[in-house]
Amino acid sequence: MLIGEVARRSGVSARMLRHYESLGLVRPSGRTGSGYREYSGEDIQRIFHVESLRATGLSLREIGRALDDPGFTPSALVDDLIRRTRERIAVETELLTRLRRVHATDPAGWEDVLHVVTLLGALGSKSADARQRAALASVDEVPVDALVEAALGEGDPNVAGALRWALARSGDGGPALLAEGLCSPVAAVRERAVRSLAEMPGGEATALLRNALASPDDMVRGHAALALGKRGEADAVPVLVDLVVAGTNDTDAADALGLLAGDDAAADRIAAELVDRLARETTGASARGRLAQALAGVPGAGSSRALQELLHDEDRAVALTAAYLLQLRGMG
Repeated sequence: MLIGEVARRSGVSARMLRHYESLGLVRPSGRTGSGYREYSGEDIQRIFHVESLRATGLSLREIGRALDDPGFTPSALVDDLIRRTRERIAVETELLTRLRRVHATDPAGWEDVLHVVTLLGALGSKSADARQRAALASVDEVPVDALVEAALGEGDPNVAGALRWALARSGDGGPALLAEGLCSPVAAVRERAVRSLAEMPGGEATALLRNALASPDDMVRGHAALALGKRGEADAVPVLVDLVVAGTNDTDAADALGLLAGDDAAADRIAAELVDRLARETTGASARGRLAQALAGVPGAGSSRALQELLHDEDRAVALTAAYLLQLRGMG
């Protein structure tokens, strides 16, 4: 079969067939009397083999090795192909994400496109100063998903603070994206997510923080409770008491409990919660002392009665704390 017929039947151009021949991939078995290339059935089968291997992403050099080396094992080459394909997909996905983010800003001209691209690049800079400047300049300039991605991956505390500031002013969409970070298998990402949510205003962020009170991650629960305490959310009380017991941000937790004790009924409920935990903490002297101290910020008759009862506590440190706090209230 002559080269023109082979090209027609195989779909491989005559020019490409000649290129294959120059590389030694396909060699016509014979020549006609006039010197034209003549391909046998085996030659055509090899052409189809070459085309099939090209479809997997192999280079022509790799194809030649695969077809001609009797001892060739494809597994290592296929593994390498998988790795290279994943890398290429990652690069293309990153490009697609960047293009979508530029498109989301609805640029009016190329100057706007270049500005957004510059900010997006700066958010991923190796320089913490550059990232911080970009974060502070990014409000209303880049899509919120780019800010969330940067915030969840940021390890520098100053840059992280700037990103949280920008997110708090970024409008809709941020809370839901940050909520996904609360489920990350990486503890640092979960912490960044809840800290960012804590600074987000609005009912959506508050609802998500309420949900976070049930998180299996102590750190997530604690940050959510502290944020909710500042927002006047009584649901946070049990977790705030847990923080006092654990000695984790216990001073902030006690302050939040004091803020939540804004009326007599709330103050009595919080005092009752602290007293209940005191009664159950029989071995942790430090924890009992912190619980007693937390009563200092809770006004009302309920906390005063609790302190009066603690004057007779078997733990001398707790009894002394109660006496001191009653003295400050003019009841000592």
